[in-house]
Amino acid sequence: MRFSSTFRASVIALAALAAATVSAYAESGAINFKVVKAGWIIGASAGTGNLTFQGHSYRLSIGGLSAGLVFGAAETTFSGTVSHIHSAGDIAGVYGAAGAGAAAGRGNGMIVLTNAKGAVLQLSGRQRGLMINADLSGMAISLR
Repeated sequence: MRFSSTFRASVIALAALAAATVSAYAESGAINFKVVKAGWIIGASAGTGNLTFQGHSYRLSIGGLSAGLVFGAAETTFSGTVSHIHSAGDIAGVYGAAGAGAAAGRGNGMIVLTNAKGAVLQLSGRQRGLMINADLSGMAISLR
């Protein structure tokens, strides 16, 4: 019985060490993109941007949908960092958010998003246009 609990503790410790080692090699990069969002009940967004990672620049495509209370149109320019990635391809994926807000004219904001691969986007944005929303939205990022 004692052997079993010692073995289990060793396996858990080894798994924790492996996870820490994998995380230690994850890197970060810079990201910027522009998105145009418009909607009436259901909204759609599309945009392009760039990822700078390990000295290389990668072009990005952004698309998304929103459902809930969505009214208006706005253009938002985002910039920030992406962390916990091992390759540029780790940024690709779906990012989800729930939010509410209103903006008329110009406004600023910040958001943190994560995809299924563990990539973390920490973004600040500047919006211009008229947008009122209380919705669930998803954004897909892909490399071009």
